[in-house]
Amino acid sequence: MPGRACSVRRRAGGPVGEEARLLLGRLRELRAEAAGLVARRSADDPTADDPLRGLYVAPEAARRAASAAGPDPDARSAAAAEPGAGADAAADADDAADGGADRLGGLVREFGLSALDLRILLAAVAPDVDRGFEPLYGYLNDDVGRRRASVALALELAGSGPHLPRARGRFHATAPLIAGGLLALEDEDRPLPGRALRVPERIVAHLLGDDRLDEELCRAGVALLPAAPDPVAGAGADGPAALVARSRRPVTVHLRERRGEASAASVVTALRAAGRAVLLYRPQGRDPGVVGPLLRREARLRGAGTAVVVTPLPPDPGPLISSIAAPGVTSVFAGPESCDPDWAAGAPGVSLLALDAPPVGAAAGVTAERWRAELPGFDGDVAEAVASYRLGEDGIRAVARGARELADFEGVALDARHVRLTARRLSAPLLGRHARQVRPAVGFGDLVLPESPRSQLVELVGRARYRDVVLGDWRLRTGGGRGRGVVALFAGPSGTGKTLAAEVVAGELGLDLYVVDLSSVVDKYVGETEKNLERIFAEADRTDAVLLFDEADAVFGKRSQVRGSNDRYANLESAYLLQRLESFDGIAVLTTNLRANVDEAFTRRLDLVVDFPFPDAALRATLWRGALAGAPTEPGVEDEVVRCAAEFELAGGAIRSAALTACYAARVRGEGPVTAADVRDGARREYVKAGRLVPGTAAAWAP
Repeated sequence: MPGRACSVRRRAGGPVGEEARLLLGRLRELRAEAAGLVARRSADDPTADDPLRGLYVAPEAARRAASAAGPDPDARSAAAAEPGAGADAAADADDAADGGADRLGGLVREFGLSALDLRILLAAVAPDVDRGFEPLYGYLNDDVGRRRASVALALELAGSGPHLPRARGRFHATAPLIAGGLLALEDEDRPLPGRALRVPERIVAHLLGDDRLDEELCRAGVALLPAAPDPVAGAGADGPAALVARSRRPVTVHLRERRGEASAASVVTALRAAGRAVLLYRPQGRDPGVVGPLLRREARLRGAGTAVVVTPLPPDPGPLISSIAAPGVTSVFAGPESCDPDWAAGAPGVSLLALDAPPVGAAAGVTAERWRAELPGFDGDVAEAVASYRLGEDGIRAVARGARELADFEGVALDARHVRLTARRLSAPLLGRHARQVRPAVGFGDLVLPESPRSQLVELVGRARYRDVVLGDWRLRTGGGRGRGVVALFAGPSGTGKTLAAEVVAGELGLDLYVVDLSSVVDKYVGETEKNLERIFAEADRTDAVLLFDEADAVFGKRSQVRGSNDRYANLESAYLLQRLESFDGIAVLTTNLRANVDEAFTRRLDLVVDFPFPDAALRATLWRGALAGAPTEPGVEDEVVRCAAEFELAGGAIRSAALTACYAARVRGEGPVTAADVRDGARREYVKAGRLVPGTAAAWAP
């Protein structure tokens, strides 16, 4: 999402703004009240001639501080004399003309402050704005080192006292000043009347008209996205995004989405198009008890139009949601987890509204026109190039920007390769130790298959590429919570090209292939295998990649009759997989050497079952030629290839191994080419490895 870490307002220098002028006027009134209090206390002060008077504030010094005029709100700062100060003055004048109202009054409205709260806050903020209050407060506190207002002093200046229950209650943790983060109590070891009051610097800056983002929020990575009214952008918002943006009252929403931050990005776009600022927070392991209250306070300081968007949610989002959610703040929490109403239990008066994000893809409004707008110099059919990727608006912009930069770096025209390489890099799933990444380097030209399985592979590519159109735009998706995933089973003898075909499919789609490592998935402890598989499926749902379960019958095997606890738990694992395939949104390929070993219930949930037959003599000859295509060969090798293809019944994988054996044998002899004898010897050795009877001999060779 576009944004910046901090938003800086136009107040680097120049004359005092209207907000500061009003605040200083209120402090003058407070100074007059403090002067009366000093006069009463110093009237009969016996320490006027004390030789240790330098260790404390003398009555005369206190009276002088109380009678001082204080800062002149009309005085210009030093920066006003510098070049460009006239522009700053004009900016300040514009701000005041826009309605720079008394911000203390704004705090009263947004945080529900009482008249007593307001007077307490004013007494606490005085030393942060006017240094003249420091010696004054030192005298009134009877401690030269304590130059902030204490609870007792603030209440006394407000005409109250710490002996009154209502007055003491203004400093309770649930009181507006403390709960809202407007005031902090220091000196925990002191009794309440003696505790010092401190106003956070962000509140002081706000009262003076400075709208820069809180420093702690900047360090936490919070981005302030200003309102950007744009009727065109707003018109594209639909579903949950439109509901949140058009809501007339603050709402707290949990947006369940499966694909990262794409849906949250649509909400941010809709909010900004509706003229509302957004505080975007991506949790990075910081304590939610620190960042959450600061986010809530920042949103309330900026007014009801500011919304908070948090994505992705941490594993335990309850504390974070409770610390941010408030009745007067619009907040959106986006993540793949199902909504738990108890997440907002710690936020009184807040009801957590659960919404499901629409799928990201063609059916969700991601059309080729948006790609063309981002890729004006694209050479080719952009819709065909990007049909495999399910990206939101921000994802489209990121891929388009990366593709343009890559094309500029290479000094060539932008084409589909640049788009696919960038999208593949940005969509790489974080499968960790559970899968091995394979960057496809083959195509349909490298496959040697009969027409029927080849046409089914082409169909599989089409299903994966256009599923959003057929299932979404054409509304052919069935109910029951079924996902939009594409799952195929490749069945056939070992070496017939099943894994190679999966790589070809991934390459045609412009995606990476991830081979699941079954050794890191299967666990002897009950339930751990399902957890590992769920991590893989969830990550494959979130990103664009092809998932390959090689030798899938080890996991997707048939359920058996329950004769003991082991059978029961094995059947539970199969039941989980059956349910998970129903809701799967990614692309997965299962391979098996024995189709009969796969449970029939899995077969029903498959989109395609591709049978890889054992190659006949003609296909075997083609495989031999392809395996030896890059090696130097003598003239008689072609005839020997035809004879070996007819005599030795080898699958494609075995033929490649035989060709490697022949090439190594030729290279060991020197620079000479591969001979017919090398080819036949390689074929015979593959028969020996398989324990089969070598043609032309009475018995099989001993391994």
